[in-house]
Amino acid sequence: MSVLVTPSTRLIVQGITGKEGLFHAKGCRDYGTNVVGGVTPGKGGTSIDGFDVYNSVEEAISKTSANATMIFVPPLFAADAILESLYAGIEVIVCITEGVPVLDMVKVKRALSDFPHSRLIGPNCPGVISPGIGKIGIMPGSIHKQGNIGVVSRSGTLTYEAVGQLSALGIGQSSCIGIGGDPVNGTSHIDALSLFNQDKDTHAVILIGEIGGTAEEEAAEWIKHHFKKPIVAFIAGQTAPPGRKMGHAGAIISGGAGTASSKMDALKAAGVHVVESPAELGSTLQSLI
Repeated sequence: MSVLVTPSTRLIVQGITGKEGLFHAKGCRDYGTNVVGGVTPGKGGTSIDGFDVYNSVEEAISKTSANATMIFVPPLFAADAILESLYAGIEVIVCITEGVPVLDMVKVKRALSDFPHSRLIGPNCPGVISPGIGKIGIMPGSIHKQGNIGVVSRSGTLTYEAVGQLSALGIGQSSCIGIGGDPVNGTSHIDALSLFNQDKDTHAVILIGEIGGTAEEEAAEWIKHHFKKPIVAFIAGQTAPPGRKMGHAGAIISGGAGTASSKMDALKAAGVHVVESPAELGSTLQSLI
C-alpha cells in the first residue's frame, strides 16, 4: 500500500507550459505516474510533449477524470491555483512553488477546512513519492527503493539524504512526503504520521524537522498518545546562532519554543530515537527494524 500516490492517481500539472512545469511533468511520467494533461489558462486546446493542455482545472477534470495536481505557478498566483483545484474537487494537491505570500496561504489554510476530502502538500516542497508506483514532485526517483519505511520532512535535500542512506542499506520506502518549510502549509508532520499510522505496509518512519515554529513539539505530543511504530528523527538547525535568520521561511524561533533543543527534547520524551547528525538516520533506522 502507499499513501497519497497510488496506481489510480491521475495527475494534471498546473503551469505545464512553463519550463519547470513541463520538465517535471515529464519526470513524473517517466517514473510511471499517470500524467493525464496540464492546465495553462489561454492555452487550452493545444498540446506540448504529448500532454493535452486545458484552460482550467474543471475542464481538465471533465476531460481526463484527474484526481491530483502538481502546481508550478508563479508565487503571486499559486494560492489561486490551489483554490481552483480545491473548488474543482481535486483530492491531492502538491504545490511546488516557493515564495507564496504568507497572507495568501492563510486564506488557503482557512479554505482547506471546507474541503475535508482534499489534501494539500506544500507549498515550497519537493512533493510526494511512493517508490515503484509513482511520484508527484521534483525528487530524483532513481534514489528511491520500494519498501516499508515512511519519510516525512520539512527539508527537500535532507529527504534525499535520508532516502539515499536507506536505499544504500537495502532498505526501501513506502512513501516519502516533503511537507515544505513554509510557516503556513497544507500538511503537517501529524497529518503525515497519521497516514503512515494507518498504512499497514509502513513499518517505521524517519521524521525530519527544522528549527522554527512548534510543529515538531506538537507532533511529539501526538506521537506519545497515538503512534506506536518506531520513529527516527533529526532536527536541522542545531548550530544556528541565536537570532540568525535561516533559509526556510518557517525557521522562526519565539519565546523559547522552536529551538532545536526544545524539539529534540520533546521527541525524545515521546519515545522517538533522535539523532544529532543526518548521517546517522539510515544506520539508526536499520538498528530498529
